[in-house]
Amino acid sequence: MTVKATLQKPRKKPRSNGAKAAAKVTNKGQAKRKVAPSLVQWRFAVVLLGIVFVFFALASRAAYIQVIQPDDLIEHGDNRTIRVRDIPSYRGLITDRFGQQLAVSVPAKAIYADPKIIHDNKGLADVRRWQALAEVLGTDVDKLINRLDNPKRRFIYLQRQVTPAVAKFVKKLDLPGVYLRDEAKRYYPAGEVSAHIIGFTDVDDKGIEGIERLYNKWLTGTPDIRKIRRDAKNRQVEIMEQEEGKKAEDIQLTIDQRIQAVAYREIKEATVLYQAASASIVVVDVHTGEILALANTPSYNPNNRSTVSSHRVRNRAITDTFEPGSVLKPLAVIAALENGEYQRDTIIDTNPGWRRLGGSRIEDGKNHGEITLTEVIKHSSNVGTSELALSMPKEVLIDFYYNMGLMSDSGTNMVGESSGLFHERPRWSEHEISSLSFGYNISTTAAQLARVYATIANGGIKRPLTIVQGMQATEQDERVISEHSAREILLMMETVTQTDGTARKAAVPGYRVAGKTGTSKKAFAGSYGNDYVNIFAGIAPVSNPQIAIVVLINDPAGDIYYAGDTAAPVFSKVVAKTMQMLNIPPDASNVDVIVERQANVAQ
Repeated sequence: MTVKATLQKPRKKPRSNGAKAAAKVTNKGQAKRKVAPSLVQWRFAVVLLGIVFVFFALASRAAYIQVIQPDDLIEHGDNRTIRVRDIPSYRGLITDRFGQQLAVSVPAKAIYADPKIIHDNKGLADVRRWQALAEVLGTDVDKLINRLDNPKRRFIYLQRQVTPAVAKFVKKLDLPGVYLRDEAKRYYPAGEVSAHIIGFTDVDDKGIEGIERLYNKWLTGTPDIRKIRRDAKNRQVEIMEQEEGKKAEDIQLTIDQRIQAVAYREIKEATVLYQAASASIVVVDVHTGEILALANTPSYNPNNRSTVSSHRVRNRAITDTFEPGSVLKPLAVIAALENGEYQRDTIIDTNPGWRRLGGSRIEDGKNHGEITLTEVIKHSSNVGTSELALSMPKEVLIDFYYNMGLMSDSGTNMVGESSGLFHERPRWSEHEISSLSFGYNISTTAAQLARVYATIANGGIKRPLTIVQGMQATEQDERVISEHSAREILLMMETVTQTDGTARKAAVPGYRVAGKTGTSKKAFAGSYGNDYVNIFAGIAPVSNPQIAIVVLINDPAGDIYYAGDTAAPVFSKVVAKTMQMLNIPPDASNVDVIVERQANVAQ
């Protein structure tokens, strides 16, 4: 074979080991057939089992969250999308009897901060803007920053009830984490003139004094509540719930702000003129028991809380009690008239101008001798009223004081009202009964005295005093004096303001007025000192009574310290202006002469 032939000879394919083995087995005919490997191996089974377990766990968790306990998931979703809006409800108005506003709510802003957001945005780095904020808030910048030093806190008020100008400035500062929110601020147009009646509210708009406190629930409303759903762009997409709130109610007082302003001005001038510690005045409509004016000094401005202090806030006309002195003498005379043993012209022997009772002495300024019942009132005789009190059973006089309302509330229900002080005794000495007849051993308030004199003025019918129109009275009207006795004592008290009476300065040109002075010493540690309380209680006009007024000057420090010289002139000025405001025609017999005289002076 040639080389060429050798090269062209086909080669045999080498057999693989497997083929060789198969050939051997075939040849031998004894080996088993080889089976192909299974697709499901143990690694695949483990992975598949793991996938099934994870799927089952996820499905179980989803079923648990959505079916068995879905509340948490719903709550998280609602927290991101649902908002509750409160539509502001402003506090009700307080007005006088003619609708003049005495207390109103005006929109204001509150400045608050979120320290966490401030720290997250490194907001404290810009000291200049914080310095500007501190200056406008009237505080120190270091103190302001120290309040915001804790990033764990989420809410801090920086200042409440700021003015619109301050709010606008804060908004322009654009401090991160400093925000504004709407609120209301109470404003009192009458200021200190009506402060003791109206009172004021705190920074949260809650009444804490006067009418604001007494009728806080009435004046306070609840806001309308609206629950809405918002989308991711903070747009309202659904109103879910809407609840209508309670509207705040307005209150209309019986006060006539014109008379109130006059009354306050006169007692304020008297307080300065006589260097008094304080003064009070109450003006009452005798036909209805409505209080037309009630004022005290010292007062305060409720719009400026820096002037608010405890001694200024106290409504002295209803809280402070005092021994009224001679202003109670008409009651002893009325009790004697009602007892049927005395008439207006009955003679009382006051000689020698004093009495010694139980080792104590009572006396008049001078010996008036034998005087009529009218002159007992006109000259304010202590001996005369003592004779009257001792001539009747003591229970008659004491019960009469109770019936007149001296030991009970006046009916106003004002905050802090006192019912007076009276120590009931199982046994009364003659001196104690005698002192009771001319206004000692008993303490009353100015409001209680005003009620007593209003009862005399309206013919003997006792009515509770009211200061809020439309409010039901706490007690019913009651006749406690006969109409005849009420008219008799009114004519007797008219003599007090005449030429030789003890209160000539209480006279009002053109009008017949009646009243009684009271100059009582103040008790200290079981005895009486040299400090006085001056009172004048009066009624006008006598021919057709319309108003009763009580004026109290407490502790005048000057040389003038008698009620006829201090309280009586205030009564005269207030009555003169009040008669004009109420359009009450003059009733004095010498009206024409007085009008002509005033016209000549004007010319």
